[in-house]
Amino acid sequence: MAYVYRFVDIITRPVRDYMDALQACMRGASLAYAALIAVGFALSWWVYVPIHELCHAWGCLLTGGDVTRLEIDWIYGAPLLARMFPYVTVGSEYAGQLTGFDTHGNDLCYLATDFLPFVLTIFVGVPLLRASAHARTVGQRCLLLGVALPIAYAPFVSLTGDYYEMGSIVVSRAIASHDPTFPLARWRSDDIFKLGGELATQPDATVADAMGVTASFLVGLVLALATYWLGVMVADLIVRHDAASR
Repeated sequence: MAYVYRFVDIITRPVRDYMDALQACMRGASLAYAALIAVGFALSWWVYVPIHELCHAWGCLLTGGDVTRLEIDWIYGAPLLARMFPYVTVGSEYAGQLTGFDTHGNDLCYLATDFLPFVLTIFVGVPLLRASAHARTVGQRCLLLGVALPIAYAPFVSLTGDYYEMGSIVVSRAIASHDPTFPLARWRSDDIFKLGGELATQPDATVADAMGVTASFLVGLVLALATYWLGVMVADLIVRHDAASR
């Protein structure tokens, strides 16, 4: 029974943390406080997006890969970043995307490239979200909630992107370990919708492809929940450390 409770807790914790923080803000509900959440969210998003994309590049470089092109939309400061990092290019189909990188066939490097930005979820986003419910004033709670939202929930926003790609790396490698002829890149993508469209037009597409993509998405979902739960653990450690130091 304890395992069932823990499973339910892990699945529902992201929603419950959000509701706790939102209810703490609603105790002084007003348009001004709602504006604070919106302002905090907008500023956090604007700062987080380029850092997130740079972390993809750094994850690749730190684990032995090469980076040649990181596209970032100009609105996120790409012209300035391009002066600082030679691989940054102004303009992107998305807010940002690492389009030029080489992991040299190393899947651990590939996973690190995808995962490094979400270290911020673990050490910044989730602890900040959980702390926002206990800030001293309603204004502080609202501002902290807005700032925390893009970072804390980045794994879930990325379920069809980075986390799908991580899931597809795990699943395709598992398949290839039993069938060396399996093409590793077939299910790998940072955009599940784009991949689905491409597979649908291929004459050799099979039910196995649908099953592989679905399995990759589910593995990505598990990884996203695990990432958030690591953030919960870090937040709890911070609370215990603060309590012990008083």
